[in-house]
Amino acid sequence: MSARDRLERALERLVGASRLERALISVASLVLAMLVGTVLILVSGRMTTCTPADAAYYFGVGFCYDPVVVYDRLFLGALGDPLRAGWSPLNSQLAVTLRETTILIFTGLSVAIAFRAGIFNIGTQGQLVVGALATGLGVLWASPFVSGVVGTLLLIPLGLAIGATFGALYGAIPGLLKAYADANEVITTIMLNFIATGVTLYLVSDVFKDPNSQANQTVPLPEFASFPSVLFGPSTDFSLIALLLGIVALWLLYVLIERTTFGYDVRTSGLQPEAAEYGGVDAGRTVVASMMLSGALGGVGGAMYVLMILGKFQTGVPAYGFDGITVSILAGNNPLGVGFAALLFGVLKSGTTVVQFATDVPPQLVGVLRGLIILLVAMPEFFRLFGRRIVDLGGSGPDPVATDGGVPHDDREADDGGTDDRTAMVADDVAGAHGEAPDDAVAGDRAADDPGGGRRE
Repeated sequence: MSARDRLERALERLVGASRLERALISVASLVLAMLVGTVLILVSGRMTTCTPADAAYYFGVGFCYDPVVVYDRLFLGALGDPLRAGWSPLNSQLAVTLRETTILIFTGLSVAIAFRAGIFNIGTQGQLVVGALATGLGVLWASPFVSGVVGTLLLIPLGLAIGATFGALYGAIPGLLKAYADANEVITTIMLNFIATGVTLYLVSDVFKDPNSQANQTVPLPEFASFPSVLFGPSTDFSLIALLLGIVALWLLYVLIERTTFGYDVRTSGLQPEAAEYGGVDAGRTVVASMMLSGALGGVGGAMYVLMILGKFQTGVPAYGFDGITVSILAGNNPLGVGFAALLFGVLKSGTTVVQFATDVPPQLVGVLRGLIILLVAMPEFFRLFGRRIVDLGGSGPDPVATDGGVPHDDREADDGGTDDRTAMVADDVAGAHGEAPDDAVAGDRAADDPGGGRRE
């Protein structure tokens, strides 16, 4: 067997892995990343000078950096040291972890919905920035008309709706260019990221600038226009209500993708666009709708950033949109998996700051450790997504994934396994989901080939 055959076989095996197998692969990748990181920490510790009392000794050799302490601070530190006496689940460091997780849920969902439709949306960061600025300005304009608890109940939904609307409109631009001008969405979304950053910088530094601040920011929102703190202290800039909204969004998007006609169109277009077109799916409309939903979720993430963390809009928004790409890949573009991936990413982001303040490890090495963990954990899922395209298009791999949830229809395939027949059958499935009859000619061809009259058993 040649090396290429072995590679194809490995890709086929990875593509066909069950959810349990994929979870075990992710755990194994995390362990491997920690082992490699341990070697880097020890090697770096040997290249650094420290007193014998500050060194950690392994195998009789002193190292200036202790990998056990580093990983303890990275993971347990992000949770507020749950193994130490006096630990409280309402500590500020856990609030930081959950705060990062909340924003990453929305950016991860934003990227995932586009990826499921076969669209590479690299523009979630720009959609988040646009949604954040629109939310800040819209809520600031409406805040004089209300106050108190009533103001909170009205302004929070208003801000989220504004962020979603402007994020969707900004996402519609690359969607329209992709659907009707055949423009590469990777290029257009990247360019729109720069446009969003530049335009918002101009507006905030000139038109809407807070006259009482040297920073490029809008006037701060009133206190009642922000997410109320529940259980955690106000200084943590975290609200359990926002996290609960994120969890609800995970479930709603999962239902939308897996249980509705629109989700059926999205999955079919992402897996087998030719079959989807044959079955009556409007590919252009699906692309635009998917990009608008993706942009809306990114815009809600921006609204959360303004209404929960900052209480205003300020330039220099963190790269939540780009982090969402990694979160989505790590989750396999599964909306429910996005929640776990966002939590892992939130732990790493929060724990990184703890390592920097609680140890002598340089921040550059901490960044390498964090990147190494993310890379090795996400890489198997990335190869699985890449392998699906290779296997599906290669002809020698497994049969194309069916559009009714991923179960192959082996019993319906023609004897020769022809691609055209499989495409026609998938197209019929899509047409059936829309209440349409399958193509009569194709049905006739199957009846001729099937001694049983073309009936599907």
